[in-house]
Amino acid sequence: MRTQVAIIGAGPSGLLLGQLLHAAGIDNIVVERQSGDYVLGRIRAGVLEQVTMDLLAQAGVDARAKAEGLPHDGIELLFKGARHRIDMHALTGGKRVTVYGQTEVTRDLMEARAAKGLTTVYSAANVSLHDFDGQHPRVRYEKDGATHEIECDYIAGCDGYHGVSRASVPPGAIRLYEKVYPFGWLGVLADVPPVSHELIYANTSRGFALCSMRSATRSRYYVQVPVEEKVERWSDEAFWDELRARLDPEAREHLVTGPSLEKSIAPLRSFVAEPMRFGRLFLAGDAAHIVPPTGAKGLNLAAADVGYLSQAFIHHYRDHSPSALDRYSDLCLRRVWKAERFSWWFTSLMHRFPDTGEFGQKIQEAELDYLAHSQAAATSLAENYVGLPLESF
Repeated sequence: MRTQVAIIGAGPSGLLLGQLLHAAGIDNIVVERQSGDYVLGRIRAGVLEQVTMDLLAQAGVDARAKAEGLPHDGIELLFKGARHRIDMHALTGGKRVTVYGQTEVTRDLMEARAAKGLTTVYSAANVSLHDFDGQHPRVRYEKDGATHEIECDYIAGCDGYHGVSRASVPPGAIRLYEKVYPFGWLGVLADVPPVSHELIYANTSRGFALCSMRSATRSRYYVQVPVEEKVERWSDEAFWDELRARLDPEAREHLVTGPSLEKSIAPLRSFVAEPMRFGRLFLAGDAAHIVPPTGAKGLNLAAADVGYLSQAFIHHYRDHSPSALDRYSDLCLRRVWKAERFSWWFTSLMHRFPDTGEFGQKIQEAELDYLAHSQAAATSLAENYVGLPLESF
């Protein structure tokens, strides 16, 4: 097979890149090691920045997100037993976020790609990347007992933290930065109405909690647990009891509980790989960076990478110039490190660390009080939460 851009990974970033390139007349093939059903079964984030919504619109796949997504103009910070609202819409000149599950984003992109008859190879085994440091890169994989090869101009590595793309880069050509946090998030997905129409971020002496949602009838809740905790130790009843203990009286009164559809513990880490380009291989999304989920930046950073990369390819094929591709890594990393900073700061502010102690708890409460009563501080939080704008090439 021959294509212009071979995309590794059929998660939302790879599929979004494929749709954006197709809309610009750039041929692409997506290769995914898992089945389509497996990809759709992943339970992931659900808060979309305006930049992400704009990219979905550009790709022609925003109809359901606009119809079924829940626009949010603010978030609530809970500390010392009381909630304080951050009005993001007012503080950012009218920007907002949209709550719409990553699974649904992936489903919309899959269906759009299938409707266009674009080539997607699922269940591709032993995927390997070759000659991306030269002029004629290739992607090789096995399927149905045969070995297949794709010749291409470029490779886009959108296959996540554990994918083959970053692993294919020679160790001396890449630098890794990582911070591992000493706790995880125990999360429950349940078909119950949300406790509040906006997200509640709670800082308590028992640890962090988050009240989120996927729709008006499906909620996603989290509580901070030690990093060594096992999900098997938590019954549904124990989870709901612990969440209730971390909420304010009004939220406790309105909390509706029910059987969990999914329950898991996610470890938290910050991770960046530099650079994000190696010859004709470009990394995007979790293949290049991970953020703790506190700031809701994971999917949105991946979408921003894809926005930059699609524009770089469009400039390249239209103008026959490498200048935009040459700027891809630097432009992405400027935005990535700002999102890493915000996610680290928000995580540090809201969680109980092993060495926080009473003094650390008081410092957190003082900063939260400052956020609740300082327009300047609240504006900084709001503009980072709704998402920083994309720079132009």
